[in-house]
Order: sequence, then structure tokens, then C-alpha cells
Amino acid sequence: MNHIRTSRRSLMQAAGALVVGFHLAPRGALAQAAAANATPEINAWVVVHPDDRVVLRMARTEMGQGTRTGLCQMIAEELHCDWSKISTEYVTPGQSLARNRAWGNFLTAGSQGIRQSQDYVRRGGAAARIMLVQAAANRWGVDPATCTAKDSVITHGPTGRTLTYGAVATEAARLSPPAQVPLKEPGQWTLIGQSVPRLDTADKTTGKLIYGSDLRMPGMLVAVPRRCPVFGGRLASMDAARVAGMPGVKHVLRVGENAVAVVAETFWQAKTALDALPVTWDGGENARIQQSDIEARLDEGLNAAEAFVGNSNGDARAAIAAAPRKIEAVYSYPFQNHAPMEPMNATVVWTPNRCDVWCPTQNGEAALVATATAAGLPQTQCDVHRMDLGGGFGRRTTHDWLMDAVLIAKQVPGVPIKTMWTREEDMVQGRYHPVTKAKMTAGLDANGEITGLHMRISGQSILSFVFPNALQNGRDPVQFQGLNAGGAEGAIGYSFPNLLIDHAMRNTHVPPHFWRGVNHNQNAIYLECFLDEVAHATNQDPLALRRKLMANHPKHLAVLNAVAERIGWGSAPPAGRFRGIAQQMGFGSYVAAAAEVSVNPQGQLKIHRIVAATDCGVAVNPKQIEMQVEGSFVYGLSALLHGECTVKDGAIAETNFDSYPVLRMEEMPQVETIVMPSGGFWGGVGEPTIMVAAPAVLNAIFAATGKRIRSVPLKDQDLRRA
Repeated sequence: MNHIRTSRRSLMQAAGALVVGFHLAPRGALAQAAAANATPEINAWVVVHPDDRVVLRMARTEMGQGTRTGLCQMIAEELHCDWSKISTEYVTPGQSLARNRAWGNFLTAGSQGIRQSQDYVRRGGAAARIMLVQAAANRWGVDPATCTAKDSVITHGPTGRTLTYGAVATEAARLSPPAQVPLKEPGQWTLIGQSVPRLDTADKTTGKLIYGSDLRMPGMLVAVPRRCPVFGGRLASMDAARVAGMPGVKHVLRVGENAVAVVAETFWQAKTALDALPVTWDGGENARIQQSDIEARLDEGLNAAEAFVGNSNGDARAAIAAAPRKIEAVYSYPFQNHAPMEPMNATVVWTPNRCDVWCPTQNGEAALVATATAAGLPQTQCDVHRMDLGGGFGRRTTHDWLMDAVLIAKQVPGVPIKTMWTREEDMVQGRYHPVTKAKMTAGLDANGEITGLHMRISGQSILSFVFPNALQNGRDPVQFQGLNAGGAEGAIGYSFPNLLIDHAMRNTHVPPHFWRGVNHNQNAIYLECFLDEVAHATNQDPLALRRKLMANHPKHLAVLNAVAERIGWGSAPPAGRFRGIAQQMGFGSYVAAAAEVSVNPQGQLKIHRIVAATDCGVAVNPKQIEMQVEGSFVYGLSALLHGECTVKDGAIAETNFDSYPVLRMEEMPQVETIVMPSGGFWGGVGEPTIMVAAPAVLNAIFAATGKRIRSVPLKDQDLRRA
């Protein structure tokens, strides 16, 4: 599989090829340039070359999650092309901007790469097929209804004549796009739903795939930056002369108000000089903040009189007050770092009239805006050439690192400057999973049934930092993921006679951001573990209690029942092992997990097995879904076992993987994935299952030890039996 690297010039040089999209036709200068070629463009999802090679163009980003393959399956399903002759290329946000956003949304986050582009990319493939068939029919002088297409070959039924896609590509490109583009019904699919091998595996295995940190250009220099370690701080002074004469050093630069950078011939030369550079930082008042201050602020929010209501019915406060029995527990969840294996990087060439960037980003359009802003140029004079990502997890949807890279290159005009963060800089200058606590309170009647539930969340708001204009009268709707009354992004799976879920917003100086699974991660722990507490306190089976509360939530119940059946809930587990269960809905999908663990007398945890069920509506590539489930468990269990960022003197204390470890091979459980698409909707895959791994394991730990763990990571907990 050969992945073509896109440049503006190569995109326009489509001579002898058919290019089809399902949006607006090219206009202005682009239309004139296209007309000059033998094959004018008709927007650009599909390119068919005369030798029958098919290039499928990608707006969404590949970062290991398999979106490239899934999108190709959907386009090819409607195109009826030869899968063995497919390749892909990224389009740039500059190209899309010039064509009235012909490729739509570039954002690859929120598990939406496939589910929110599936309709128009399938229509792009279908439109291309219709035009190719029409071109063949025109050449033969027959009704296109008498022609069929399969594996890039068009056949005229009555005569058996055939033409390949490549043979009619030029003629097809001259046709107008069809006014009506019907799509196949699911029962007609032959490629969607199949576990085809991923398109990027070979290049990754052989090392052929080029990531942003691998990029080389003639005359390129490398910049290594460092910001004030305290968020909100600034650069007070530096002594550039002390390192200016070190080997390979070309420039020692101030970057904005809070950073410095050394530019050298190699990364190691730049890093060595940066480490030797005398720098004085001014952290301001934030330098006094300690983790204990943040904890106290969250504790205050748990009992605050005012809070934003996310979901409610009945009168939970009154029901709890009147209940003969009450159960209360406080849970907490720490800051988490995205910690992708590939630290932030970008290669930039800046001139007074042009700025081009090559970088791994989860949102090409947002990267273009950031580039233009930092470059001081119109977006039409900038572009972003995307690279595959060595991990994203939400960190690369924000572009503070890219703006710094442009500001550095702006001081060395005309020279390719690759800005590369060190691992330490990547750790301490992150955008972190928000820190929160939750007070869970349930009122019970004489029979142990829940009469009212109050969930008070205290902690950071992501939207207030990232998109303050998206707040709803000050309220952050994203805070309530998995707890909503309804909706595809995270409806609660239980019905309570009286319910109140609210949020006391308590922001800190540490910048929060979207982290794989976002607020589902802690919300699932808070709700699923507390329901487990209620079940045990009332002598109910945890599964039975959930089933009782889920009578009106059939899709939630279906995935829960699936994992319970597969793990053998109700039957005795192997000696020394114990089970826990959890479910959640988010990013358009229904998920559940059942875990089987053991804890030895010394308190050492072993997670033996996790069964996971996913109902994503439509399963484009079941094998790929299995891999995403397994990968999400690595990420989620890393956070559960080890992940925690803390604040000391206003800065993040964990600076590398020695203090922020990830899951090791021997810690990884056996994962059994149940893919059970019920049809009728398109759900996400990359993020949903991460949120049920932790609560399922925590509930199993209680079953094993009798200890209720209400704060993570587990490295801070004593798991010896109570």
C-alpha cells in the first residue's frame, strides 16, 4: 500500500485522472487551473488514474485508530472499485478552504472520524461510480441502466462488453455530477462490515511511514523550545551569549512572552545548548499553588450551595432527606497527561508572503487557523500538510505547540525549521484531563430500593478553557457525558424516581483539555462504582440491581447482558478470582465491560480478563473495532493503575515516564471483544470502551478485597484485603 504525500502542486496535477467529490464544484482560479488539464476536477474524494489506480482522499487524520481504512471501505463500497489498487492521500485545509470547504470537517476526535463523515464520503464514492458507468454507456451508446460496475470494471449486460475505470476516467471527469446519488442499503454491503486488513500496516511494519518527527528537508534546522514551567508564567531573562558558540547552534530565541528556543543543526545540539542556557522564569502568583490547594478547592465545591444542573427529574434532595436510609461516598479523579509516544513537533517554512507547515494534527483546519495567526498572514497564504500521528488522544486537537513553532520559524525566514519538544517538555506543557471529585448520595427505602440519587461533581470545565463561547449560561454540557437524559453523546443508562446531577465548576490554573474518553472516564467510575456500593450495601447482586434500573434502556441492557453472559456472571469464577461489571453510553455507542481479577495477600493486583461489548450501530470493520477496544483498555488501565499528574510550586511534577508510567506487557489482561452492532445508527469506537474498563476493575477489586477504592491511581492505594 503506497500512501501518497500530498502537496498543493501534486493535488492540481491530476492529468489523466478522474477526481470526484460530493460537494461544490471548483471555482475561480482553481476551476481555471482544472480546465487547463485534460481532466477537470469535480471535487475530490476519488481519483481514478488511466492505469486503474484509485486514490481516495482523506480529510480525517490517521493516528493509529484505523480511520483511514474505515473511510476507504465506505467510499469503495459505493465506488465498486478494485480494493487491491487503492491508495490514499491527505488533502490540506488550504485546498479545502479554496474550494469552499469541499472536504467538510477535518476534526478527528470524539470518535467521529467515520460516524460524522460516513454519509458524504459514501455519496462521493457513489457519485464517482455513477459517472464512470455513464461515461462507459456514452461510449457504447447504451442506456447506463444496462451496465454494472464491479472491481473497477464496467460491464454492459446485453453484450458482455467491458471497460475499466481507468479507460473512461477522462470522459467521466467531463460529466456533471449526478443530481441524485442513492446509497446501498445495509443488506447490499459487501465491504462495509468486513474485517479487511488495515491499509497502513505494511508501511508501519517496514518503517516506510514518515511521521512528523521523521521529516527531513534540505537545509533544515532543528529548534528545541522550553516554556515557563508554571502555567501563566513568563520569561524574565536569559543569557543567550553563554550558549551561542556551542557546536551547531545557529540561534537562541525568545518565543513570545513565556518561552525560549535554541535552533541548531541537530536535535541533540539544540537540546544540549538549551539545557546549558541560563534562564530565569517568573511564575507569578501561580508558582505558589500546590496540589493540596487544588484538592481543598474541589472539596469546597462538593458542598457548595450553587451548581450547574446537568440532569434531573423529580426532587432528589427531598427524596433523600425523607429516606429511612442514606448512603454517601466521595470519589476523585486526577489530572492525566495525554503522553503520546511522539512528542509535539512541526516543521515550518515562513517567508513574508507564505507559511507552510508539516505536522501531525488532529484538526487540519484548526491548525491552519493557528498557523495563520502566528504567521501574521491570511489563511490563503498558509497551508498545513498533515503527517500521520504517533499518538494524539486529544492533545493534537489544540495547537499551542504549532503556534510556537511558527513564531520560531518566523525569526529564521526562508529556512525549514523543525521544532521538536523533548519528552519532558511534552509532559509539563500538556493540556490535561480535568481534575474532579464527586459526592454520591442515595436515599433508600425500607426494601433497599433507591428513592433518590444526587451526584455532585466538583472540578474543572474543559469548555470554559477551550471553547468558552460554547458554555450554556455558564454551564459546561460536556461535563455531564454519560449522565444526560438523552442524546447520542452520552445518555444515562438508568431510571431513578428522583435524580439530580450537578456540577460545581472549580477551575484551576492547569489547562484542561479533551483526553481520550473525556469526562466519561470519571463519570463512569463515579456512577458505576457507587451503584456497586448500593448493591452490596443492600445485599443485591450488582448485575441484578442494574438490570432493574435499566428496564427502559434496552440498548444499555443488551451490552451489559452480553458481557455478563460471556464472563459467566452468576457462576463461580476460577479459584482466587473475582468479578466486576460496568456499562456506559457515549460517543454514539453503547458499551459494557466485565473484569476478572485477583489480589494476593501482599496487595498485588492481577487483571486476568476483561470482556467488552460494543454496540456502535454499524460496524464498518469488526477486526479494527477489536483492536480499538484493546488499545483503549491499554490507555484506560494505564490511567487506572499508574496515571496521575500533580502540582508542585505551580508546575506539573511528573516529567517523564519514570514518574508517569504506562501499562506494561505483563499487566495487560486478556481482552475478549463482543462486537454487536444493532444497526440504524453510526456510533464511535475509539473512545467509548475506555470508560468502562476502570469501573469494572474497581468493582472486581472490591469483590476480591472488601475494600472500596474511591480514588485513583491504584499505585497510591493499599489493596490488601480489609
